[in-house]
Amino acid sequence: MPDSPLLIADQDAVRLIRIDRPDKLNALNSATIAALDLAFAEAIADPAVRVIVLTGSGNKAFVAGADISEMNGLTPTEGRDFSLRGTRMMRRIERAPKPVIAMVNGFALGGGLELAMGCHLRIAADSAKVGQPEINLGLIPGFGGSQRLLRLAGRAATLELCLTGAAITAERALQLGIVNRVVPAADLEAETMKLAQQLAKAAPLALRGLLDCVNIGEDCALEEGLEYESAQFGLVFSTDDMREGTTAFMEKRAAEFKGR
Repeated sequence: MPDSPLLIADQDAVRLIRIDRPDKLNALNSATIAALDLAFAEAIADPAVRVIVLTGSGNKAFVAGADISEMNGLTPTEGRDFSLRGTRMMRRIERAPKPVIAMVNGFALGGGLELAMGCHLRIAADSAKVGQPEINLGLIPGFGGSQRLLRLAGRAATLELCLTGAAITAERALQLGIVNRVVPAADLEAETMKLAQQLAKAAPLALRGLLDCVNIGEDCALEEGLEYESAQFGLVFSTDDMREGTTAFMEKRAAEFKGR
């Protein structure tokens, strides 16, 4: 659609979703949230897509936050609904059965950091900055920022970032466990796509089982998580990919996984 806030392209089995509002630093308004929700639903349903990469247009911002001009006029009920829509979209990303990589090419602030944290992996340019600056607007994070940051970086870092609203460098975010890798800005897309292509060659059903184990395990007791992992481990023995992978290992050749 010509008015879509997204640019979508496929590179082999990798789908690249790019938020395309550079004049607004790719800020998340209602239309962009709805478009992302639909784009991820379609990517998840498409059997040709094995990995999803999410980024923003331009070199200034991944997503600089939620669209303040839209939020400014919301009532309390409308604000809650806006939060719930964003949270549902990010939960879809987080629960995706295919790996989702955030390619953080610039500012990831507020809703932008929340969006990145909803992805499974985050690769940041060395020039990127991240933060939860909502306190400076008289707000609090509304798309899961306080909860995901707590799980990634711990209580002390979460309170520091949310209470001060300060943005931190990509290197500091790496030290805190908020991002997985930091690379030179000039190499960001190449390094991200290299990882995406590596994951795209892995066994899709095993990837799905692993993502399920981590998602389930995060929200349950250890014993429940261990039981779920054992069940998923047994389940992959029913797949052609498991036979191909183990046979290829014994035959000292590269495996060719089909997702069956």
